[in-house]
Amino acid sequence: MEAPAFSPFELPLRRLHGADPLRWLALGWRDFRRCPGIGLFYGAAFVAMGWSLLFAFRHAPAWMLALSAGFLLMGPFLALGLYHASRALERGERPDLGDSLLAWEPRLGVLAIFGVVLLVLEMLWARASLVVFALSFDGMPDFRGSLMALLDPQHLGFIVAWCGVGGVFAGVFYAISVVSMPLILDRDVDAISAGLVSLRLVLTQTGVMLWWGALITLLTVLAMLPGFLGLLVVGPVLGHASWHAYRSAVPAP
Repeated sequence: MEAPAFSPFELPLRRLHGADPLRWLALGWRDFRRCPGIGLFYGAAFVAMGWSLLFAFRHAPAWMLALSAGFLLMGPFLALGLYHASRALERGERPDLGDSLLAWEPRLGVLAIFGVVLLVLEMLWARASLVVFALSFDGMPDFRGSLMALLDPQHLGFIVAWCGVGGVFAGVFYAISVVSMPLILDRDVDAISAGLVSLRLVLTQTGVMLWWGALITLLTVLAMLPGFLGLLVVGPVLGHASWHAYRSAVPAP
């Protein structure tokens, strides 16, 4: 593992404000409009991933629900190319799709370590989700392929339990990854230090970061409802916006 170029506890962090998350979304939309081809490519990839889940687990809604949460949990890793495009725009350069697809290459080792950590947490969440299903329904339920059956009032206990467990995992994911991937892309830093900087940001500016996390969750869930089609635009906009969230919180080197 590469040695960090700085201490994660000494890196200065800017003071954020309640209006910043909305500003990040506006900047993300601006970047999307400035390089729509790149954004739509990644958006189409997100939609294709969603459709693959729908097809592969069409008869297993419990698995589909658990794995669909991966869009929220693995989002920082999946949007790496969008961070690269926003950084190019910030530098006055013209973003290139090929370069964005290879954005991981210079930092392969560090990104691989962090990606494995996220993947392990994602699999733990999927297992925990299935356990909640099994305990709530005395075995794996059969909704005849429809998740809408979960909205029945008699399943309120399951919904509360599932959201509670999911909230714990989502909180851990979010705290260690909200600015980690852009930081790894932007600086010579190891995976542990990047995670600690992200955690420190969330712990020291909790209100703003919770507001940002709520916006990400709300927009992603709404984008997934129409057969994942909303991710075509919402996915890349959030990716670009996340770069601006990082740049607002962490001063440029």
